[in-house]
Amino acid sequence: MKRFLRENGLSLALLVCFLGSWGGQAVAGHREQNDELARHHRPTVGFAEYLRSAHFLEATAENWESEFLQMFAYLWLTSFLYQKGSAESKRLDGPEEVDRDPRRGRHNQYTPRPVRRGGVALWLYERSLGIAFALMFLISFAAHAAGGAAEFNEDRRTHGEPALSVGEFVTTPRFWFESLQNWQSEFLAIGSMVVLSIFLRHRGSPESKPVDAPHSANA
Repeated sequence: MKRFLRENGLSLALLVCFLGSWGGQAVAGHREQNDELARHHRPTVGFAEYLRSAHFLEATAENWESEFLQMFAYLWLTSFLYQKGSAESKRLDGPEEVDRDPRRGRHNQYTPRPVRRGGVALWLYERSLGIAFALMFLISFAAHAAGGAAEFNEDRRTHGEPALSVGEFVTTPRFWFESLQNWQSEFLAIGSMVVLSIFLRHRGSPESKPVDAPHSANA
């Protein structure tokens, strides 16, 4: 068990943080939703019912959407763009291990199967991490649109207005305000990491350059 915890500590710690935060969001969102319903003299909802509600779906998917967009953009942009002195960028000169031709290791028994197969399987595997984040972004985007439309239509019904389809909701300012307010913060966060890692350090983190490395070095 001790070895398992040491080998998987990072993912386990992040999982605990995620579940704790998501659970806290659900509890706070449930209370906030019931406060809103009470103000309009409408019946409140139970916690299990709230977890199936458009309010919870929209709030969750809206944030996941921006996070997966951030990771996809980060992977894609860092594969061909550079920033001198940043720990988040490849070196400006000289080969990088991440750019080596995977076909050189296709006969190694420990090489992943798609690499050994080559062809389309290798082409997809070379891009699989970015594809995964792109798909998770699109799924979250669709869930945000569906949940947001349902939540938006509940408000419209209370004012005697006709409901909108999901497609119509996606064209509204509200949907894009919800999306872009999260997207801009994600790009600010990764941009800050790229630039601040030029001049600042965090000893022991693989996301930082060595403390004694010059500002101009990329690693």
